[in-house]
Amino acid sequence: MLNCRRVLRLAIVGLTFFSLTEHCVRGQDQKKDAALATIQSSAEQLVAAFNEGKVDELASMFLPQGELIDEEGTIYRGEQEIKELLNSFFARFPETKLSIDIESIRLAGPVAIEEGTRTMTSKDGATQSRFRYIAVRSKTDIGWKLASIRDFNDDPVPSPHENLQPLAGLVGEWINEGSDGSVAISYRWSDDKNYLLGEFQVTSPGNPTTTSSQRIGWDPLAGKIRSWLFDADGGFSEGHWTIVDDGIVIKSSSVNPDGGTASATMTIVPRDKDHFSIRGSERIIGNSRGLDFEITVTRRPPSAGK
Repeated sequence: MLNCRRVLRLAIVGLTFFSLTEHCVRGQDQKKDAALATIQSSAEQLVAAFNEGKVDELASMFLPQGELIDEEGTIYRGEQEIKELLNSFFARFPETKLSIDIESIRLAGPVAIEEGTRTMTSKDGATQSRFRYIAVRSKTDIGWKLASIRDFNDDPVPSPHENLQPLAGLVGEWINEGSDGSVAISYRWSDDKNYLLGEFQVTSPGNPTTTSSQRIGWDPLAGKIRSWLFDADGGFSEGHWTIVDDGIVIKSSSVNPDGGTASATMTIVPRDKDHFSIRGSERIIGNSRGLDFEITVTRRPPSAGK
């Protein structure tokens, strides 16, 4: 038989435990919310102090051995080094304004980890620098002090089109003419602007005209410009481009329709906006050394009516 008094007592104990647990959880949530609000307020105070150029106030927001690490990995530790950094910055860039976007704050015991982005805008508003940051705050008797704040570059990754800009001068119609024939070259941007497309036509007396198509793009894995060229007769080649002070160096390797191979170093040197030279060196054709050559290419004048 059920003992009604015992059941009632258990029910009362259970309800009391549930009530105490709920109260405890609610209390923890309230403490967490209060801590987050305090950290948010500290971040706002930092922005206000920066925008007013208050170096001493900014430095006081760090722990005595707190650190500031810039986007290049340089560490400034302690109040004196941080002050010197800030004084130097404001001397070079007076009235720079700071804004921050806090993306997350995580509490881990007496430590808070704050992540977000910060943007600095020059006095005239013409220049902006944007960085990701991670701030580690430590709970003290007088609030949440900065133990460490680190910046990371947040510049957008350049597009393939931007990485190909050193080759923009190739765009257009070009020609080289000599006693042994002519080479016509045409370069244009692809519709999506992410590639340069080249067309070559070689004409020589007594020989059929040969054509080739080239695609030049950015290789994000190698961090270099690459090209692929396809001949109408079935041959193909690949090139790795390096931008140097006076032009462009291309390390090229090719496969002929008969399976033979060749390699060369091609150097393109701009002479002016309407002329550039192409020099071939270190030419290996099969097992033989090829002769070096150099040609000058001229921009083709516009056709009549264009």
